[in-house]
Amino acid sequence: MKNDSKPKTVAVMADHIWAAQFGPAQRERLAALADRTSPVWVPSLESPEIQDQLGTVEVVISSWGAPPFDAGLLNRMPRLRAILHSAGSVRGLAGDALWDRGIVVSNSADLNAEPVAEYTLAAILMAGKKAPFLAADAREYRADWSSYQSARGVLGNSGRTIGLVGFSRIGRKVAALIDTVMHQATCLVADPYADADEVARFGARLVPLEEMLSRVDILSLHAPALPATRHMIAAAQLASLPDQAVVINTARGALIDTASLEAECASGRLHAILDVTDPEPLPADSPLYDLPNVMITPHIAGAQGAETRRMADGALDELDRLIRGLPLQRRVDRDELAISA
Repeated sequence: MKNDSKPKTVAVMADHIWAAQFGPAQRERLAALADRTSPVWVPSLESPEIQDQLGTVEVVISSWGAPPFDAGLLNRMPRLRAILHSAGSVRGLAGDALWDRGIVVSNSADLNAEPVAEYTLAAILMAGKKAPFLAADAREYRADWSSYQSARGVLGNSGRTIGLVGFSRIGRKVAALIDTVMHQATCLVADPYADADEVARFGARLVPLEEMLSRVDILSLHAPALPATRHMIAAAQLASLPDQAVVINTARGALIDTASLEAECASGRLHAILDVTDPEPLPADSPLYDLPNVMITPHIAGAQGAETRRMADGALDELDRLIRGLPLQRRVDRDELAISA
């Protein structure tokens, strides 16, 4: 889409996302690249102040809080040529109506993958020493650290076997970090779409999920949320894990059957570090909140605060390439969404 003129562009995202992602540098760059609508940012394409300009918009820069681009909306945007998503998955906004019109879509999922992978590595290292769970014990039993003494023999990261379910963008980055940082650990990967040689290049070994489960000390989930992956870790899979294994989920809550995880953690057999849950947040009466062998964080593994500006920069990079008639670096297509987030 090479064009000597600047494309008519509007940013569409929740107000707090706009404030976080588009700082002065990003806004200045957007002004240099695009013929912006007035206002340049709207929380919704249904906002009254943008209605008389919808028919002229050529590029949308979207993020969290952007709407689904259904046929009704697209009929009001006949000049729309590209959606540049400065966040992760475009599954919620890109449907058949969008693909059928040949509108170009890109996202910044690979840039969001970096902080998730970093968080996951930190969770793995903490899990190896049972740090979150011993911290809960120390808070409860302030004059008695006997739980630490009894656990000493099974603490540490040397010789750990870590299983990654899903060789996604994030799964690959986690495997690479394990290979770089945890030199005496074994990393296994389960993913029906992965290539064994490629997995090996990341220092890991591809195995079937059923084989992986009985061997791992730490199980970390990195699969997309698809109908086929819903509750892929349920009662049978959790029962296959060794005693005192740790389940880490920084992907999607629906990958795990919550009721089965509650039962295993309530028994004390398994531990869990959960940045995502199903539902999210959990009901106030969920037993997971009160278990000392469970750590829950409120979906913070992905880009937060200033980290999100990397994704805004990624979307602006794509806008620059679009204007110059170059292929997009992070283009997403319909077929890819069938097996990815």
